[in-house]
Amino acid sequence: MLMVIGYGIIQLRIPESGSLKEKRSILSKIIKRTQNEFNVSIAEIGDLDNHKLAKISFAFVGNDSRYINGKVDHLLTFVDNLRAAEMLNSKIEIMVVSDFLEETNWDTGKYDEL
Repeated sequence: MLMVIGYGIIQLRIPESGSLKEKRSILSKIIKRTQNEFNVSIAEIGDLDNHKLAKISFAFVGNDSRYINGKVDHLLTFVDNLRAAEMLNSKIEIMVVSDFLEETNWDTGKYDEL
């Protein structure tokens, strides 16, 4: 049994934004549309006080590395194709975690339910 985690950071430039309020509006649209399309965890994580730049992070979890890798690639293309902001940079990682629970010693204590 495997757990595959695909996650990344996207750096965006928002040239049309003249204020933090405009930036938040544009980012909100990007984040909501991406969540609706992919059912992904996504949030703004950086450049919070800069109205021209933003960093967003996302994460997928599944059990097939090819599927997760494809979802990550599709998400990057989707965000870029929205044309709401310019994608300056992105960094992704795919982490595979094997079945670490099988190796855990599950000794029960006197207060544990059986």
